[in-house]
Amino acid sequence: MSNTSFLVKHSRSSWLFFSFVFFGFITTSTYSYAESLTMESALALAQRNSPELRKAIASLEAAKGEIADANSPLFNNPTVNLEGGSRKLYDPTNSDSRRSEWNTGLAQTFELAGQQGYRRQTANSKLTALQQEIDEVRHRVNAEVEERFVQVLALQKRIETEQHTLDLTERNTGLIGKRVEAGEDSKLDGNLAVVETERARNQINLLQEQLTRALTALSATLQLPEQQLPTVIGELQPPTTTYTLDNLLASVANRPALKALSWREQSARSNLDLERAVRTPDLTVSLNYGRDAVVGGQDTVTTLGFSLPIPLFRRNAAGIGRATTELNQVEIEKNTLTRDARASVIASWQRRLSLQDRVQRLTTTVYPKLEENLKLSQIAFKNGEIALPQLLLVQRQVIDAQRDLIEAQLDLRLTQIELEYVAGWPLANESANQH
Repeated sequence: MSNTSFLVKHSRSSWLFFSFVFFGFITTSTYSYAESLTMESALALAQRNSPELRKAIASLEAAKGEIADANSPLFNNPTVNLEGGSRKLYDPTNSDSRRSEWNTGLAQTFELAGQQGYRRQTANSKLTALQQEIDEVRHRVNAEVEERFVQVLALQKRIETEQHTLDLTERNTGLIGKRVEAGEDSKLDGNLAVVETERARNQINLLQEQLTRALTALSATLQLPEQQLPTVIGELQPPTTTYTLDNLLASVANRPALKALSWREQSARSNLDLERAVRTPDLTVSLNYGRDAVVGGQDTVTTLGFSLPIPLFRRNAAGIGRATTELNQVEIEKNTLTRDARASVIASWQRRLSLQDRVQRLTTTVYPKLEENLKLSQIAFKNGEIALPQLLLVQRQVIDAQRDLIEAQLDLRLTQIELEYVAGWPLANESANQH
């Protein structure tokens, strides 16, 4: 073989090798996994990347602009007037009887009945309400991230338990296969073991699909790159809390959504006062200076004028009606939210107590007993004391208990997240200290 043919074959093989490597890299990196996330890092990412929170923060500029306009020394801008003209005078003794004249003036409209103060109160209350609404959005985003995070944790826990079950089933299948070959067990038992193994594999595949969907939802909430799925680490069991039902009910009044409605109510009241004050007409003061042409020269004229509309026909009924409607709607919304929040806190608290009892029973009584039964059944199965159906029955009981425990822990965690969100817990000062 010549050196030329060897180099050609070597280059082709190298090209094929790098092509396969590149293709493998592309296919494996299409759906890559990001670095592991803890609950704290996920919440920090959500606070930085949440579109909902960023939109709420962006709306501050409009409120700040409204305050800047309201805080101006005078709400109405001054008016400058400049007039010029030419006048032809009747003067038989003068062939050139044309004279120029001009007039300039300044006018300013002043609001009466405290309109300026009401406008400033309205704008300031709107800004404070908007800041509270941003805190409510931040609280809601945190709750959503926590819910998606613990759902991923629960699915990961389910996959771990199902994988453990699959390992046990595969060992049993191998043992049954040897017994069937030796004639100690029937082919029916061998088929049953194979079917049970495949069912366990299918269950893991199903959970993996659910986990992918849950990770995709979490990734979208955190605004991670579209081809990166996060991996999460943490405990499914909710953290220990020290608050009582009375603490949570008292915290409802400090929830940002309710505080925002309180400021919206105050803003609506100031706006209603403003609309009522608008019925008082504005006073316009004008100062003019000019020169008028007369026979024999020009006269200098200075005038001071006052203008005040007479409120006979229009009494701002439309503005007052809109402001009154807005105030009534805010009051109704505030009272409804307060009532619904307190009722939700009480209902979630009762459900949390029930779930705590369920988790306690499953953890301390049911699951340990079934684990003990499974160990005893495996020993009895290896010794030939029980058949495969009896072993599978105990094994399915353990799987069901594991599922019940994980679902109860997930429900408990989700209920606690909902409880704290509805109650506005933790309090604003405690939340700031945590951050």
